[in-house]
Amino acid sequence: MADTRIWHQHYPKEVPFHCDYPKQNLACILTNSAERYPGHPAIEFFGKKWTYKQLAEQSSRFANALIALGIHKGDRVAVMLPNCPQAVISYYGILMAGAVVVETNPLYTERELEHHFADSGAVAVITLDVLLQKVRAVKPKTHVRHILVTSIVDFLPFPKNIVYRFKQKKDGSLPNITYNQKILSVSALLKSAEARPVIADVDADNDIAILQYTGGTTGRSKGVMLTHANITVNTIQASVWSYTLEQGKERFLGALPLFHVFGMTVLLNMCFYMGGMLILMPRYDVNQLLKLIGKWQPTFFPGAPTMFIGILNHPELGRYDLRSVKYCISGSAPLPAEVQERFEKLTGGQIIEGYGLTEASPITHCNVAWGKRKIGSIGIPFPDTEAKIVDLQTGEELSVGAVGELAVKGPQVMKGYWNNEEETGKALKDGWLLTGDMAMMDEDGFFFIMDRKKDMIIAGGFNIYPREVEEVLYEHPGVMDASVIGIPDSYRGETVKAFVVAKPGITLFSEELDEWCRERLAAYKVPRYYEFRHELPKTMVGKVLRRKLLEEEMDKIYKA
Repeated sequence: MADTRIWHQHYPKEVPFHCDYPKQNLACILTNSAERYPGHPAIEFFGKKWTYKQLAEQSSRFANALIALGIHKGDRVAVMLPNCPQAVISYYGILMAGAVVVETNPLYTERELEHHFADSGAVAVITLDVLLQKVRAVKPKTHVRHILVTSIVDFLPFPKNIVYRFKQKKDGSLPNITYNQKILSVSALLKSAEARPVIADVDADNDIAILQYTGGTTGRSKGVMLTHANITVNTIQASVWSYTLEQGKERFLGALPLFHVFGMTVLLNMCFYMGGMLILMPRYDVNQLLKLIGKWQPTFFPGAPTMFIGILNHPELGRYDLRSVKYCISGSAPLPAEVQERFEKLTGGQIIEGYGLTEASPITHCNVAWGKRKIGSIGIPFPDTEAKIVDLQTGEELSVGAVGELAVKGPQVMKGYWNNEEETGKALKDGWLLTGDMAMMDEDGFFFIMDRKKDMIIAGGFNIYPREVEEVLYEHPGVMDASVIGIPDSYRGETVKAFVVAKPGITLFSEELDEWCRERLAAYKVPRYYEFRHELPKTMVGKVLRRKLLEEEMDKIYKA
């Protein structure tokens, strides 16, 4: 990489252009902090805390338990858990043993689980007792040998653990599990396993640490091979970028799911790399979120736009003091400018938009919180990261201001797709990762995402980027949520349809929004149709499922 790029002029003096990255097992992130801060709280869960020493010991026990079960270096182990201490212990225990973490969404259907487990070749699954039947149903069609079962109650403090069990018995939801050689209790394994430290030797540049499946919002999900070096690099990049955060002093709000690549990097990795305390939320709920902020006063809040929108629109927001939050990174979906401005005014902190994708561990770009930034921009590339805009057909680099596909290059970029050389070849070209996102770079080196390549609408020969239209809709004082798709049109080829969620207590009309858009957009970009809904279909991290909206529209057309 060249010594300087146009965007380096906007780096704060505290952020280096290049960093040193240790070639190590990713689990060293935890063990190193446990040596520095043994007595510091590492996790908070429903009022109970675990120190770094306790967390490292439990992870070591889990690693030794896996090794005793015959799980070897390179074996894939699926973690199918919500945000709870067991999710953290499993993650680091698997890495310590030299195995590969396969993060799995607990809400997956049996069909999705079958693909996930079979494609990865997972030999073991760690899951909740209430999800056991779903895992057992797909096990015969996979390579899974062991199902390791835990319960939320196992790590709850007294008397919450008693109350939780009583409630399960009362409503008939207490699972009746018969443990054997194939179905094992995580609690029993942790009690019987040795506590001796274990860190498998790895080739950091080539050995896979995480097999992270893409969300599947644009098709069948693929396993992204992320090495120990990939993840370590991105953790350090994110940490040096957040240079005002202090080692051993920060409190991280764990609202993002740990099984998502964004949550994994900024919570599972960055938090423990910095010796922070992770405040775990098993399930996102805006009421619970506000209570946690009030009680534990987190300083760092990585989230998705829907989380910030939910807070801003909460009817009792005035009851809560959010001024402890000094730094937020928003990712997984575009951050509306109005949301950014309102949230910063509310907290007095900084909320910046970043950009990434699973194939890049995931972060490649971010705005600078305490320096030059541009509203609506994803910011500038991380240290040791290159980016350019390329022509969709020729792959040639485009000039400043031109719209094309964003390509990125850096040590955080994946090794490739698991058992899929064809797709790997399409995504990686001479070390450059083709992101599939349409973007442009301005004269200052700031990048702007226009939209997904597959989401771009072509109406009457004009390219229309849904995000641009959505930004205008978000500016309307009565709009809480919005998404735009292209639907078939006999004359224009495609035309624009907007799905809108109004703020509580407000009634919106198509004519009102049409007038609003016509004042702010070229005529060909203005939605031709509006549909008002109570909510929009979204992923666990708040990304609107445009594919789902489009499928619903196509079903209407076929049935007409």
